[in-house]
Amino acid sequence: MTTGWEAAVEAQIRSAQERGEFDNLPGAGKPIPGRDLPYDESWWIKSFLERERIPGDLLLPTPLQLRRRVERLPGELRDLPTEESVRAVIAALNREIVDFLRAPSGPRVVVRPVNVEETVRRWREERERAAAERVASVADPTTVTVRAQRRRWRLPWRRRRPAGT
Repeated sequence: MTTGWEAAVEAQIRSAQERGEFDNLPGAGKPIPGRDLPYDESWWIKSFLERERIPGDLLLPTPLQLRRRVERLPGELRDLPTEESVRAVIAALNREIVDFLRAPSGPRVVVRPVNVEETVRRWREERERAAAERVASVADPTTVTVRAQRRRWRLPWRRRRPAGT
């Protein structure tokens, strides 16, 4: 037996089906994603993170997030143009680490502030090495760049339009 409320819902569904509101829905005829995978209790949070494009690092406890940031620091610093900007990024990270160390929470993971002078020294060495490699590649006439060898092919029916049109 159905109650009056359930009967009203069923009647609305039936009338929507008759009007064709369920025809040609996106995903119709396609398999349900993850149907063949074993059951995972946290499927909903994984699908939310994937759908919203949220990095999984945000779910880690604070000390692990800080350790991960310390590990990724050389990659972040690589593209910075000045020593002042490098020092500013390191100072901001060290401030967060010190704030955590004053009031620790989460698992007991060792997190130490980053040595500013050592990191800046490595940053300088890496920039000097990259600059030396660029100079060596430009100075060597036997090195031909791929861009110079590559030829632009166009399909005959695709012609360049003049700049003003």
